Amino acid sequence: MTHPPAPSSSPAALAAEIGAGIAAGRLIPFLGPEVLALDAEPPVPIGARPLAHLLGSRVAVPGRFRNNLWHASQYIETSRHRVTLDRLMAEIFQPIPPPNALHLWLAGQDALPMIVDTWYDGAMRAAFAARGRTDWGQIQGASKARRLDGGVWSRTVDHDGAILPDDAATAWTTLLYKPHGAAQPTGDVLVSDSDYVEVLTEIDIQTPIPDAVKQRRAGRGFVFLGCRFYDQILRTFARQIAKHSGGPRYAVVPEDLTRNEIRFLEVEGITPLTLSLAEAVGIIIKTEP
Repeated sequence: MTHPPAPSSSPAALAAEIGAGIAAGRLIPFLGPEVLALDAEPPVPIGARPLAHLLGSRVAVPGRFRNNLWHASQYIETSRHRVTLDRLMAEIFQPIPPPNALHLWLAGQDALPMIVDTWYDGAMRAAFAARGRTDWGQIQGASKARRLDGGVWSRTVDHDGAILPDDAATAWTTLLYKPHGAAQPTGDVLVSDSDYVEVLTEIDIQTPIPDAVKQRRAGRGFVFLGCRFYDQILRTFARQIAKHSGGPRYAVVPEDLTRNEIRFLEVEGITPLTLSLAEAVGIIIKTEP
């Protein structure tokens, strides 16, 4: 089996460089659901497949959809109405996982212009609150498919959860970007096939990407932590959010990457770091700019 290109530095040295880059605001952390597994078992599912299984345990879905979150969600939306899907997502992600050491460290980096968090949970918001920070806000993806007025691509909310005009984000020290939506504070999520149809149609020309995200990624690199890229939607969002950034790009990855994941890293010029996530994070959060 082929392997992704090896980094030139040792994994530990590279992790230290990554930590310094994040602390200095040169590298933007791109968090996947697996960061929730760094501490105790969280009260929410970790990843698209476990969430699909949990939804399928609440509402029966055909076996062919059981491992695919977007297909399972679409089946529930079509057969039981969108209200049912929204209610299930709100219930599943109502518990807020306690912020772990990574969340708290990131929330304490006031030189960091942006954090991308691709899961639906509220742990990163809770970390900002725990740090006592009020100079941040959140932009989250919004579903256009279920709105009669055409809807919006995203919603801008402050640290208290109040919906604001999009240009309010320019005043924030740190932007928390939740591209797939979030359970808190507005509860608007992208999760079914129909949610993604318009987004995937427009994302190549960057229309769904908020201007504040485009501005803050310019001249900076990305670090993917706790992410997997086995599905086309996951790869597309990672590619398009990091598009036009300055680089470099890194990813802490397991050794059991699929061929599609290996190819994605190669094509996108992402340097893999094959430490465990816990080992890498342990080094990252001990470094300074």
